[in-house]
Amino acid sequence: MNIYIVVPAYNEARHISQTVGDLKKQFPPKNIVVVDDGSVDDTFTLAQTLGVVALRHRINRGQGAALQTGNEYALSHGAEAIVHFDADGQHQASEVGQWIAPIIAGTADVVLGSRFLGTQSNIPLSKKVFFKIIIPLHNLFIGLRLTDLHNGTRVLSRAAAEKIRITQDGMAHNSEISGQISKFQLRYTEVPVTVTYSEYGQGLRGAVKIFKDLMKRGVVG
Repeated sequence: MNIYIVVPAYNEARHISQTVGDLKKQFPPKNIVVVDDGSVDDTFTLAQTLGVVALRHRINRGQGAALQTGNEYALSHGAEAIVHFDADGQHQASEVGQWIAPIIAGTADVVLGSRFLGTQSNIPLSKKVFFKIIIPLHNLFIGLRLTDLHNGTRVLSRAAAEKIRITQDGMAHNSEISGQISKFQLRYTEVPVTVTYSEYGQGLRGAVKIFKDLMKRGVVG
């Protein structure tokens, strides 16, 4: 199967080399697409030196826009499945094979990662509390039955990627994708994922941002 890995990146010079290096152990460099979302550090320059596909937004548009750019590139190059993989070093490249398995088996159109299945990630307490409240509300309004949200782990079959179009540039794209899974009645499943948190970029502020994005989408509020 022709699998592409889309890596949205914004100011990830600290992590991009390690993240891409781990992915290159699993996939050909030509199938790894780093989309630099207008970084002001050396993210794009480093990505260019790693031998993978390096695309760039001239301005910072948001993760949703970076993922859509990556999806379009992958589809135009014959992708049969597209993996979304964060650039910040929190995901495990060694687990990607497990994420893709339902797509290869033909039992799902979309695979979503869950931090609450199988191996537990070291999720900050603020996020645990937040998700315990918000996930049931999200599922009620969207019409899906998910155990996790917004962890960045996702695999789309070609058929799903051709239907799903991300128009929300920011983090609201996560809920937008969920809504389109429901709208198009795509087959979906969840798989366990390990997310390794550091102090970098995590905490209650991130959870509050997700809540605001959900309100913009009309999922809550």
